[in-house]
Amino acid sequence: MSEAKACPCRRGEPFEQCCGPVLAGERAAATAEALMRSRYTAFATGDVDYLRRSWHPSTRPVELELDPGQRWLFLEIVRTERGGPFDDIGVVEFIAHYRADDVRGSLHEVSRFRRENGAWVYLDGVVEQ
Repeated sequence: MSEAKACPCRRGEPFEQCCGPVLAGERAAATAEALMRSRYTAFATGDVDYLRRSWHPSTRPVELELDPGQRWLFLEIVRTERGGPFDDIGVVEFIAHYRADDVRGSLHEVSRFRRENGAWVYLDGVVEQ
């Protein structure tokens, strides 16, 4: 029996029980943080379709291409504001660590999320320096 693959979002659960069902459309993200984690996982696994589906239509880019040379290493959630099961808006501040061209880097962003038709979607974000 093989060991289950850990989810890239680092919540500590196997991918098949964590972000996998969310990316597959089998389960909705229950909170803004859960959506943020699933979107990070989509970046890490190259799931452009999920990224587009989970992006608010008013801010979604027409085209989205991921850099094949960028490897996402791990995610840190810095803080959350609202974004719970009974909220319609939420904020998640995170730092996503990556490696590109043999150089390590990080993306520090404060992201805004909105619940639309009962589902959380990514609205926009501000990159912190």
